[in-house]
Amino acid sequence: MTFDPRSVIDAKRVGDIVDEIDLRGLIDGYVGGGIGDGPMAAFLMACVLQGLDRDETSAMTRVFVASGTTLSLEGIGRPVVDKHSTGGVSDGVSLVFAPLVAALGLACVKLSGRGLGHTGGTVDKLEAIPGLRVDRSLEEIRRQAETIGCVIASQSEDLVPADRAIYALRDATATVRSIPLIAASVMAKKLAVHSHLIVLDVKAGSGAFMATLEDATALAELCLAIARDHERPAIAAITIMSQPLGAAIGNALEVAEAIDVLRGAHEGRLRDLAVELATHTVVTLTDADPDDARRRASAALVDGSALDAFRGLVVAEGGDERVVDAPAAVLPQAPVRMPLTAATSGILALTDAAALGEAARTLGAGRRRPTDRIDPATGIVLTPKVGDRLAAGQPIGEVHARDDTAARAAADAVAAALTIGEQPVQVPPLVHGWLEEVD
Repeated sequence: MTFDPRSVIDAKRVGDIVDEIDLRGLIDGYVGGGIGDGPMAAFLMACVLQGLDRDETSAMTRVFVASGTTLSLEGIGRPVVDKHSTGGVSDGVSLVFAPLVAALGLACVKLSGRGLGHTGGTVDKLEAIPGLRVDRSLEEIRRQAETIGCVIASQSEDLVPADRAIYALRDATATVRSIPLIAASVMAKKLAVHSHLIVLDVKAGSGAFMATLEDATALAELCLAIARDHERPAIAAITIMSQPLGAAIGNALEVAEAIDVLRGAHEGRLRDLAVELATHTVVTLTDADPDDARRRASAALVDGSALDAFRGLVVAEGGDERVVDAPAAVLPQAPVRMPLTAATSGILALTDAAALGEAARTLGAGRRRPTDRIDPATGIVLTPKVGDRLAAGQPIGEVHARDDTAARAAADAVAAALTIGEQPVQVPPLVHGWLEEVD
């Protein structure tokens, strides 16, 4: 008998609670083709307008997970962490974090999505490396986790297919911005992989998907509650994305910057956040002393062990190994590189991260629709951070573009995104706070 979605849609429309049986009937019917886009879109809009409580969100997560297979990582010989970032401008942390924790004796298995809008996707960045293939089978993921200790792959066809289908519809129907729907989508992918710890990097600020600390905290708390409902250990960092995290905004550019961090040649907020996340992960999984864990994480970025782990990931996923030693010789290069200079002297008081991300997207570094193609060579490099003192005419970065017209437009956008003043400013913190599992 075909499931009739109308009563479920009507219940949520008026704010009633929908039980797991009805959620399963609706979602399974949609994935199986018995229910069309129209009814599911109506239900999703009702969810956006009326919300979902914790029990409904946790139930939806279970239905998503049950729609496909799950990946067991027991017996691979090391503790496994699964990291997720809610995304932000110049957020290359996963490219550093995964090989870093592998160098520290753990394994990181991360199933990543593609970028949309001004926030980049980790698999898009990795695919800037010639030959690299992020489409991995479950057996390849498990074998790579065991032998190398780090995997960054696209979502498998077998894992949470319900989430994949419904996310595409959410994007088409402007129903993405719902904290419960985001939490169910995020946690379904985390729960489908049986890791020993889920680490969430939930970003807040103009360059993040969640613009306010309140929304970022609410999302983190709901994700942790879902983890607790499913008896899975999880921790969450609320991190600040009021300015780009690194200097590079764009796929090949961010890979090159991550490699610089991994070889110990780059200081700054990107490196610091990767070390902070790795430290908390090691402490949580191994009961290590925090100071010792931080020292070991920092050392792994100097002694070559984290870089070696990244090399192993690139080789295992079919990429050109030369990228590790000579990124500029391997990664795609834009034909136009336009220098950026400071317009006036003073202190950088504000950087509009969202505007910078949008400028990079316009160059081709991001996509507006899931079907858009990305140009991996284009983007922006901006070196100063809030609080830095600048001199008029000082070099501050460059635009990487396909033509002069696009480069000039991006350079104008960068200039408009920077506020330079006379008074000292308070540098925004890197991490607002940490949350553990919640009741």
